[in-house]
Amino acid sequence: MGILSLILWTPAAGALLLALTPNQNFRTIRAIANLFVTLVFFLSCWLLSIYDQHNAGVQFNEYFPLNPNLGSAYALGIDGLSMPMLVLVTFLTFISLLVSFTISSSIKGYYICMLLLEFGMLGVFLAQDWALFYIFWEVTLIPLFFLIGHWGGNRRHAASLNFVLYTMGGSVFMLMSLLAISQYGLEHAGSLMTTMHQAAKDMPRYEQILVLLGFLIGFGVKLPIFPLHGWLPLAHVEAPSPISILLSGILLKMGAYGLIRTVNMLPEAALILQPLFAFLGLFGMLYGGLLAWRQTDLKAMVAYSSISHMGIVLFGISTLNKIGLTGAVIQMSAHGLIAGALFLMVGLLYNRTHSRNIHDYSSLIQIMPRFSLLMTLTLLAAMGLPGTIGFIAELHTLIGGFQEWGSLIIFFGLSILISAAYSMRTIGIFFTGPIKPTMKLLPDLNTTELLASVLLVTCIILLGLLPTSLIELSAATIEQINNQISQRLL
Repeated sequence: MGILSLILWTPAAGALLLALTPNQNFRTIRAIANLFVTLVFFLSCWLLSIYDQHNAGVQFNEYFPLNPNLGSAYALGIDGLSMPMLVLVTFLTFISLLVSFTISSSIKGYYICMLLLEFGMLGVFLAQDWALFYIFWEVTLIPLFFLIGHWGGNRRHAASLNFVLYTMGGSVFMLMSLLAISQYGLEHAGSLMTTMHQAAKDMPRYEQILVLLGFLIGFGVKLPIFPLHGWLPLAHVEAPSPISILLSGILLKMGAYGLIRTVNMLPEAALILQPLFAFLGLFGMLYGGLLAWRQTDLKAMVAYSSISHMGIVLFGISTLNKIGLTGAVIQMSAHGLIAGALFLMVGLLYNRTHSRNIHDYSSLIQIMPRFSLLMTLTLLAAMGLPGTIGFIAELHTLIGGFQEWGSLIIFFGLSILISAAYSMRTIGIFFTGPIKPTMKLLPDLNTTELLASVLLVTCIILLGLLPTSLIELSAATIEQINNQISQRLL
């Protein structure tokens, strides 16, 4: 078994072991789940240490034919686009289970679903075959439906149903696009992903546009883009905080990851639809930022801010140039860490007060200094303060956008100002005002909570101060993608 299969199937093995564990052994169940998730995280770190960042191609390939007539195969591989996402999946899943101690009902089912969710997410980023990619994409729906529907808030059933219906609706368009490409040139050797990449060159231009629009809808639901974002606010608000960490930190990135792959596969159609991509990206940045600014619910504020921040990713993709694509890829990692930290902090605060209303808080710096410090650093990163990974991502996207779109970049700057407005408002509330009587006895972060929060904030700051390692991790692959797009557009 190769290293990629070992990473992929370890969570599934953990879920199987949990299924055989007696229900009443709560401590054993938690220990087993955390053990397997930690093991996967360390395996991904080991893979990162031996990954050749100067090699733009797919590394650690594993290939086993499944359906020779269709061309599908159990094909796994990793490159500079999927490597940071793989580490992000394992890291945020580790953080999510670390803070899952508040889950007190159906503990065994919860941890089985969490491990299966990690299995599906890993499969999406490791798959080098479109059929396998689609299977893992759908696999993530099942555990998420139960995680939101069983352990969520008062409107959890509506939230889980909305999420599944939106995603399945998008998946239909994705499947139609995959089937449309499969009508061309499947006699090529190799995995279905390689085959379809070659077959797309033979498609008429109008079919390429329709296919890319299908992918845009399918991946746009997860990204999410306006007006396909309807599931996101309700799902984020109703989901338990550990699930919100994964929803915002990973699930949204699956859409961006798939869209970059398809833009590389259909560059002629991407060039024609380039203005649409840019408009949707800029509109999402402004729309999400304004809605986040209007929220009094902390979790809803973070949820709408995700629409704004993922708009940066879509805008970076729309540039179709190297620095813009680099900004999009960095923003995927940056938003995963920042949104994950925000949902973690809001969830920890809610566990103490059972209130998400921002006006119920004041002067938390005097009551919970450790929480206030870490929350403030995360909010500063969310607004793109220099010294954080958020600034690095936004700077690259800004430069790439200016090279391609010129004066339209003013709307990009406006969205950053809006982000600063709601971030500074929240910081001001946490630092100023009289101490409310109901808040005087709030406990500060305990050891486990502090560990999870510090790990996330440390990554946000370290990658902001020393971004070279993250940039170079994807540089060779992004260079290759940019060259492939440029050659097809000549």
